[in-house]
Amino acid sequence: MTPVDLALCLAVDVSASVDYEEFGLMLGGYAAAFRDKEIQALCTAGPRGGIAVAMLFWSGAWSPMPQGGGRPEVAVPWMRVGDAAAAEALAASMDAAPRLPQPGATAPGEGMAAGLALLARCPADSTRQVMDVSGDGRHNQGRPPGPVRDIGVAAGVTINALAVLNEEPDLLQHYVAEVIGGPGSFAMHCPDYPAFAAAIREKLKREIGGLLLSEADALSPQAG
Repeated sequence: MTPVDLALCLAVDVSASVDYEEFGLMLGGYAAAFRDKEIQALCTAGPRGGIAVAMLFWSGAWSPMPQGGGRPEVAVPWMRVGDAAAAEALAASMDAAPRLPQPGATAPGEGMAAGLALLARCPADSTRQVMDVSGDGRHNQGRPPGPVRDIGVAAGVTINALAVLNEEPDLLQHYVAEVIGGPGSFAMHCPDYPAFAAAIREKLKREIGGLLLSEADALSPQAG
């Protein structure tokens, strides 16, 4: 893969709190975002003319027991988005992604660790590396997210988050304290999954465009 301006790992919560309708709204929101003409233009606006995107699904810490969920799974492998046709191909892959791993508890630290490993395997040299974490619940299993966040930040990765507040109204504060980090990191929120598509579109515009937000901005209403 030729060099890119951004390597973007989308780390998506598919734990038991996310039902199949909500899963569809999330994936549909991501796909719609990459069909958005403004986002497509941002993908190609940098000096290298494109970005690399991969999608990872995470649930609980892996265990053979039902409550454990499965290992994080790469739902969409690395794809270079350098024109509208490539963005459409990425969106189609998101639409078609099967729901793996099995639903379980909520282990964002495990998902973030897998996301960092996926970023390390990106086949393109990138100017920036960003992990985009989205979910509707705080850490309740597996390794804590804070130390994983710190490892990523030390490696030069920026970690941003989108909190869906339908299950836990204070989730945004948890994401700010334990998940996000790195240069220009930010967290946004939306009230529920019907609002996810609009929120993720705005979030991706900021991530791909490289806008810097202060922590105060992160805690102010951003979406929904």
